Amino acid sequence: MLTIKLLFVCSQNRWRSLTAEKIFQGIDGHEVRSAGTEDHARIKISEGYVGWADVIFVMEKKHVRRIQDKFRSSIIGKRIICLNISDDYKYMDEDLIGLLESSVSEYLQEWHS
Repeated sequence: MLTIKLLFVCSQNRWRSLTAEKIFQGIDGHEVRSAGTEDHARIKISEGYVGWADVIFVMEKKHVRRIQDKFRSSIIGKRIICLNISDDYKYMDEDLIGLLESSVSEYLQEWHS
């Protein structure tokens, strides 16, 4: 089975990306981490996190731009997928879990087909 390293990114790494890390950890043997783009994020995205990831899921387009601006050379050949999930949810919010599962599962199925 193919193990894919998934990195989920939002602004603060408190609600959206942290929820994603929790719900996808261990599914199909994938390794999952999460980080935030803001200076005061719970875990701040770093060169190491970007280098570790096979695929980077971001919640909003602004996160794509921040990663491109800050880690231009590290993201060459990386797949960055924007989920377009706005910052309207709390940690483990049922609606957020539903959105994450429906949007991410199509990619997971694609990789395992």
